[in-house]
This record gives sequence, structure tokens and C-alpha cells, in this order.
Amino acid sequence: MTKRNSIARMTEEMTAWRRELHQNPGLAYEETYAASFVEKKLTEWGVSFKKGVATTGIVATIEGRENTSAKAIGLRGDMDALPINEKSGQPWASQKSGTMHACGHDGHTTILLAAAKYLSETRNFNGKVHLVFQPAEEGAHGADTMISEGLFRDFPCDAMYGLHNWPFLPVGKAELRAGPLLAAVDEFDITITGEGGHGAYPQSTKDPIPAGAALVSALQTIVSRNIAAVEPVVVSVTNFNAGTGATNVIPDTATLSGTVRTFSVKAQDFVEQRIRDICDNLGAAYGVKAEMTRYFRNTKATINTPKESDFAAQTLVNLLGADNVNADCDLCLGGEDFGAFLYEVPGAYIFLGQGTPDKKSPHNQTLHSPFYDFNDEILPIAVDYFAELVETAMPVVKNAA
Repeated sequence: MTKRNSIARMTEEMTAWRRELHQNPGLAYEETYAASFVEKKLTEWGVSFKKGVATTGIVATIEGRENTSAKAIGLRGDMDALPINEKSGQPWASQKSGTMHACGHDGHTTILLAAAKYLSETRNFNGKVHLVFQPAEEGAHGADTMISEGLFRDFPCDAMYGLHNWPFLPVGKAELRAGPLLAAVDEFDITITGEGGHGAYPQSTKDPIPAGAALVSALQTIVSRNIAAVEPVVVSVTNFNAGTGATNVIPDTATLSGTVRTFSVKAQDFVEQRIRDICDNLGAAYGVKAEMTRYFRNTKATINTPKESDFAAQTLVNLLGADNVNADCDLCLGGEDFGAFLYEVPGAYIFLGQGTPDKKSPHNQTLHSPFYDFNDEILPIAVDYFAELVETAMPVVKNAA
């Protein structure tokens, strides 16, 4: 299913890399094994790189056979794992207890590394390619950190491209959309302070628990009554903690926390303020103090730019066929810090199918599941996609006869 035979011939080698990386995962900013592995391969191939970007990140640069176009493209692969005990049962399962590649970043690192090998060997393009091996994608702001440390100052890019394996699509299929694709991810903490006492005499207390229960329900009205039905927004309370464990004690405090998902800064601003307002007013109604102690804008929305989305979609069509590419997929309420790059430069992010007919396969398990595993079958497809992007966007000038 690849256009370039040399990439197809790398499949066995890529698979071995991916499985070695899978066995040796590292959490955010601790991806030392992956970083060392990447550095060793790049050095072996004579590819120049800068290490230590955002602690463990690496940026490699490959110059084409010609470099008169003044163009540069960025390709990104994330490297970090998750704090999950693996249960996939694969022979190459994680050797590090409590840490596993449950989102396929081992595959993404392998894809970018194989793209580096192919592009350094062929150099069939006119311009530069910057390969961004990013740490700390999983909620630790690796993309923002790389940007703040001068990523685009030191490695200017005309466009940036990335991808994610997608268990929800079969192998050979791909999806994307112009505009918003993945949501901004925000977090909030709320503390309700009352006056505790004996459970038999609630009239002598200011009970934070009923206030907290009412608050959980009230927060849902932000979406159902304050946001237009056509605008996707999620507000979820995911933690509610109160009490000592004793059945006859009303506690002094209760704490709530949760997540907000939006696709625009305007919606973010509105939801944040509305949570504050509901806390203030509901607290007064229940005779307690309800305060949002933290509202944290964790991950920016991933918003593909139109021109680059069209280019990515046509590239996929060239490789997979029009019937296998959906260029207007549904919005995804998941988050991905690739969006931080797209606030700085144009670009596009895609989903590449890895699902199989065997529904019990680790390749069909949802992302962040302990039973998940990356599907090595899609490695050459993904590398072919990156190569096609580069060689099409920056073609070598043909001499006139």
C-alpha cells in the first residue's frame, strides 16, 4: 500500500525499532531511551540535529538535493508514554512497570525516524525538512515548551504536519478536516467550604455536600442552556471528594474537579467565567463558600489551516485513493498539543487508521487503554505520507530539455 518501494522494504526494520521503543517507555520529559535511540540513528545516517530541546526533544534538519526554493516543512512525532500498567499481552510489552505506550507515540517516533532515513538517503526535494521529535505531549506542554525555547526561531517552517494512529478507523483509511479538529483541554478545581458537625443535627451545620451535588447539576446548564446547540462544548465533573469516611460526620469542605472541552477561545472565556458565576451564586444560596480555585488552560485546540488541510487530503488521496480518505470528519473532543504549533505556523493534522477485522486485537483498543498496542502494519503507509508531503510541496526543479 506504499508508493515508494524503498519504504516498503524498511518495514521489518521499522517494526523492530518500534517494538524496542515500546519496551522502553518514558513519561513526559523522561523519554531518555527514545531520545538516545533517535540520536544514535540520526548520527549513523549523517543527519544533523539539535538535542535537548525541551529537555529530551530533538530537532533534525535534512536539506534537499536542491535548496533554492527557500521553503521548509516541519514534520512532528511525539515520544512520551503514559502512567499505565500494560495488559496487552504482546511479547514486546513494556519492561517498565506502571509505564506504557498506550497512545502509539512509539509508533509516531518510529515513523518520523524512518522518514528521516528515507529523506536523508533520497533528498528528492528542493528545500529543508525539520523533523521535530517532541517530548511531553500527554498534558505536559511539550509543544509549548519547544516553541518557547525557540523552535520556530531556530528552525523556521512554512508549514507543519503531524499524524495520529487511529484505532477507530481500519488500516488504509485516513481522516482530517479543515478548521477545528481536536478540542482545547481545560481543567478546573472547586472548593466548597461550610461548617461540619454531627450527621444527626444537619441544622447546626453548613453542609458542603448538598451544595456540591447541586453544583454538579448546575454546571451542566452551561452547555444545555448557555451554549448554542451547534457549538460543541463539554463540561464534565470527574472528581467529587468529601467526608472522612465516618457515616455520622458532616464535613467542613468538599472539592470538585473536572475538564472543559471547547473549540474556540471565545467559548473558553465564556465557560470559565460562567463556572465562577455559578460557584458564587450557588454558594450563597446554600450558605457556603464555593470557589473555583484553579482554572487551567492545558492544551490548545488543534485547528487545521484550509490550504494545508487541502494539501494533506490530496496527498492522502494520491496514496490511498479517494474512497479511503474522509476530508470532512467529525470533530473530536480529545486533545492534542500539536495545536500549539498551529497557532504559530500553518499546517494540518490527520488520523491514520490502524484498526483490524479482529475486534479483540490490541490494535482496535481505544487510546490510553492498558490493552492497546500500535499496529506496525501502518508504519510504511505513514512514512510514505510524510515523504509524499515533502516531495510534492518542494519538488526538485526539472532541467528543460
